[in-house]
Amino acid sequence: MIDAVRYLVDNGIKWWAMPADFPPWPRVYAFFARWRDTGLVTELHDRLREAVRAGEGRSTEPSAGVVDSQSVKADATVTFGSRGFDAGKKINGRKRHLLTDTLGLLLAVLVTPASVTDRDGARALLPEAAGRFRRLARVWADGGYTGHLIDWTDQHLGLVLDIVRRSEDVRGFQPLPRRWVVERSFAWFLRSRRLVRDYERRTDTSEAVIRWSVIALMNRRLAAQPHQCAVLPAG
Repeated sequence: MIDAVRYLVDNGIKWWAMPADFPPWPRVYAFFARWRDTGLVTELHDRLREAVRAGEGRSTEPSAGVVDSQSVKADATVTFGSRGFDAGKKINGRKRHLLTDTLGLLLAVLVTPASVTDRDGARALLPEAAGRFRRLARVWADGGYTGHLIDWTDQHLGLVLDIVRRSEDVRGFQPLPRRWVVERSFAWFLRSRRLVRDYERRTDTSEAVIRWSVIALMNRRLAAQPHQCAVLPAG
């Protein structure tokens, strides 16, 4: 079942186009939906992230993160009420608000209509992360998160929101300190064809697909280190 879900996410197929080597697609979808609704996919993802961080010599719980958003076009299957227009990016679809650790691994994700601003998305995303990760003390962000959000995160969450600004003198592409980490994470997502655009009717399904994509990434990273005995932390 897990291989079937990973195949769908990686290749971007429709549910009913599941290859005959896997179980019938209704059973695979029922498995996917059950893991989404019960939080099992989140638990698996978090335990793998802890194993990857431990393998890198880091604490299993992060003390710093990077936040950013990505607007993607929505397919015709996405309902009108859960999509919007991002005037800055000129995209009609959804927006993925992402918080990663300094390795680029996913800490929290929130999918909203693309019309939701970065600041409003962060106000919904960061409280959840602050409640789950007690060591989290600093978050880096770009200029889209300036304003009242800096004071709000300090007063209500006890987090330092550090804005990394782009120099006005630089022309063309420039990797910015800390900010490039989350941009790389977005690039990792786009290797999964199911995430090239948003095809899901429900936003929590979109969030689950993102977690499945990161699960596959972390599995490959752990498998590439056979000399290290990676043990999943106890639940």
